Amino acid sequence: MSPLIKKKEEGIKIPSRYVLLLIVIGCTALIVVTYTTPTISEPVSRALGFVITPFERGISSAGSYFSALGVRFKNLTELQDENAILQSEVDRLTIENTELQQNRYELSALQKLYDIDAQYEDYETTGARVIARDSGNWFYSFVIDKGAEDGIQKDMNVMAGSGLAGRVTQVGSTWARVKAIIADDSNVSAMVLSNSAQMIVSGDLEKYREGVITFSQLMDSEDAAKVGDKVVTSNISEKFLPGILIGYIDSIELDSNNLTKSGTITPAVNFTQMNEVLVILRMKSDAAGYNYPDTE
Repeated sequence: MSPLIKKKEEGIKIPSRYVLLLIVIGCTALIVVTYTTPTISEPVSRALGFVITPFERGISSAGSYFSALGVRFKNLTELQDENAILQSEVDRLTIENTELQQNRYELSALQKLYDIDAQYEDYETTGARVIARDSGNWFYSFVIDKGAEDGIQKDMNVMAGSGLAGRVTQVGSTWARVKAIIADDSNVSAMVLSNSAQMIVSGDLEKYREGVITFSQLMDSEDAAKVGDKVVTSNISEKFLPGILIGYIDSIELDSNNLTKSGTITPAVNFTQMNEVLVILRMKSDAAGYNYPDTE
């Protein structure tokens, strides 16, 4: 037996054009009523206002929020762009300031070299830049950027700051190595400038931690040498030209033999901050009229 199949009753369908026509007629009727019957239009307006006003407020609030959000986003974008421009300007000014400081430092260093060159105008010199040094021992020895091609020879004297820095011990075609007077194995025949009393100035890296090096064998029976006196290279030095400032007497004490004195000297050169030097293009062995004992 076949199942019974009930057909659903079809609902009444109104064509959409009729629906639209009814809506238009209804709206027209409401407009006519509103304009012709004020007593009716007022309640209708209130009713419509009660329904529509919250939606208007919501739409207005949402519009204001999104408008403010757009302004904030625009301002944020503008601030980011301005910040990028300002950061670029800060970077540029920082680079320029660094270059100016470097130029000022180099100018100051060159001025010092010029001043020391003027003090030793009898000696022909050439400027050079320090390009390497021994690590951990300040400038026990260091390398400069001039060599044989520039006329540099072994044993030429090297100055920096206000006085003697060392002497050339090794020469390449475009570089040279200099042993500083603060090196432990460095000895310089020297004298006190005020009374020409002879002494031996010796390097001492441990002492240089305190900013001084040592001297010994000072012959000063009349106690003429005083703290603060200048010490210069002696004319009996084998490797160093005479009259180059070494430093200033820092302390003096009488040796146990009661004949000589020893003490410390503050070097004229700051070996912790040395970037430029002057090389004297003349060696002591080239000078005439001296008989050099083997003192160094």
